[in-house]
Amino acid sequence: MFKTKLLSALVLFSMTLGCTRPEPQAGEDAKSTVERLTTQAPASDVAQAVAGLNEFTLTLNRNTTNAAKNVITSPASITTALSMASAGAAGTTLDAFRSTLNIGLPQEDFHAAMNTLDRALASRGQGQQGTNGRPFKLAIVNQTFAQKGFRLEQGYLDLLARQYGTGLKLLDFKTQPEPARKSINAFVSYHTADLIPELLAEGIITADTRVVLANAVYFNASWQSPFEKSATSPGSFTLEGGSKVQVPLMRDGALPARSATIAGVDVVELPYQGNEVSMLLMAPAAGQLAAFENSLDVAKLDSYLAALAPGQLEFSMPKFEIDLETMLSAPLQTQGLGVAFSSEADFSGMTGDRSLSISDVVHHAVIKVTEEGTEAAGATAVVFGETSVPVTRPVRIDRPFVFFIRDNATGALLFMGHVVDPR
Repeated sequence: MFKTKLLSALVLFSMTLGCTRPEPQAGEDAKSTVERLTTQAPASDVAQAVAGLNEFTLTLNRNTTNAAKNVITSPASITTALSMASAGAAGTTLDAFRSTLNIGLPQEDFHAAMNTLDRALASRGQGQQGTNGRPFKLAIVNQTFAQKGFRLEQGYLDLLARQYGTGLKLLDFKTQPEPARKSINAFVSYHTADLIPELLAEGIITADTRVVLANAVYFNASWQSPFEKSATSPGSFTLEGGSKVQVPLMRDGALPARSATIAGVDVVELPYQGNEVSMLLMAPAAGQLAAFENSLDVAKLDSYLAALAPGQLEFSMPKFEIDLETMLSAPLQTQGLGVAFSSEADFSGMTGDRSLSISDVVHHAVIKVTEEGTEAAGATAVVFGETSVPVTRPVRIDRPFVFFIRDNATGALLFMGHVVDPR
């Protein structure tokens, strides 16, 4: 049987706020009439969903990370996109999504938990500051684009609207694939302040394209205790091979922060304004980054968090920026999602037939960390084609380290990566 393809492109990008021009109209609105649910899923369901997705994220990191270069991904973007795709899966394909994403809840309860998590994240940092004089921002936005006249199951559209707040816009992929691609790119470019002018490269959208699921995650926050720019000065950073380089190090001689040292790993939690979201830094001994990441799972992450204690630190760490594209198709298949990429894929919950499969998953990530705070964002396009205070102690993040941006209340991992060379 001829099998159509689902192409998933996950792109993470920095974004600024304050764009005042009108939003481009990328297609005709035809959204579900169902309103997004505002009821709260049980806290135990949210915790179970987050724990499973975090385990998936750490496994994916082990399968994609490269100890020779800086790495950044957005677990929030990847898991939201895959969760929306899973809502249209059936049979063994749905089983594969549930196994790969570690979904232990019934499907309806899982999507309700994702809705509650998303709305909780959107509430963070009310009245707090972001970087560059802008307000604190943590937002997840979803959008569906579909071929005019192409039938999608109403139940699927209603679920996306009800649990993910996803609207629907109609485009003509069949006869105008290039204008359709540019319309989607214009939509994305608008929501990224033109920093991602071309989310979908030429050739991704074809006359066989039928549906594009788009997701965006944006984060902009100031540190609870910003670093003084005047204190930043060159310092030594030890690379994995043992050589040393000079890089700008942010410094604070009396930084209030929770920290711990466990088996030679320095762990520091740096909260953002409002103390609802934090950056978690983990610096093993130089030369041990790969071994450390390979051993990191949810249980070990939880043990590090449990060991953190408040105090004052004589602290230093490098400023850094990372821009990285990662191909995720192979690792996702390795982790058990292979059937979704094959001729046996079943997305009949989305279309009523078995004409779709996944062809590719691409992730692009950018993050910027400065004395002021952090700015990062994520966007996803899923394209369906036919077929007590102790004494101040010194902590120096002066060697390769792992970082997470983490929601404190739920434990959800928003961004993660590692820095091997701040230059």
